[in-house]
Amino acid sequence: MTAPDRSDGAPWRNFYGRRHGKALRPGQQVHLDTTLEALRPKGVTWAENPERKPLDLTTLFDREGDLWLEIGFGSGEHLLHQARTYPNVNFIGCEPFINGIAALVPRIAEEGLENIRVHPGDARDLLDVLTPGSVARAFLLYPDPWPKARHHRRRFVNPEMMEPLARAMAKGALLRVATDIEDYVRQTLEVTGQGGLFDWLAETPADWREPWPDWHRTRYEAKAVREGRTPHYLTFQRAT
Repeated sequence: MTAPDRSDGAPWRNFYGRRHGKALRPGQQVHLDTTLEALRPKGVTWAENPERKPLDLTTLFDREGDLWLEIGFGSGEHLLHQARTYPNVNFIGCEPFINGIAALVPRIAEEGLENIRVHPGDARDLLDVLTPGSVARAFLLYPDPWPKARHHRRRFVNPEMMEPLARAMAKGALLRVATDIEDYVRQTLEVTGQGGLFDWLAETPADWREPWPDWHRTRYEAKAVREGRTPHYLTFQRAT
């Protein structure tokens, strides 16, 4: 069955999870109304770009540079760390949860980081308009596990999502996936191996048991460790 279109011409897409949490502080709301507008890539939404023309990344960042993409940045701890560590890299972070965006955007302004842009919505809409082969590295860190079997189709790692993600990534680009859910590890290895899109780069157990050298722990990982769950760090390469 084909999903119905929305009134703005976009295909029906469901965020599935919550979009709002506790009430925002006044300062956070001000940043959403002002700072976020300057950081938000224009032409991602269907209303702004019904023809789905590719984004002009050079104009978006006012410079050349590799593009790294973080899908579902939570509160932005890892994204901020990466942007500080690699000032010559351009970053786009996607997050539909308003409270996470409200936590990140003031930090970007306070630190004067100029290499981050924020898409406050579904990553699928952004993948629609990224130039094929433009992403040099992608991160999917502690995605919603949707533990019930009947909800597994809602996980980000599924064939429907891996194809547009692979299309946006350059040949040889890296995809990093972190999760504390063993079944999510299984599904990720299964799905990424389909269609010859990605190669898993692990050679020894340390390659999925130990974090990457430039890793920055997120609050989700800290919670998982406190509750006795084991983090897994999976690295894939876009097949050439």
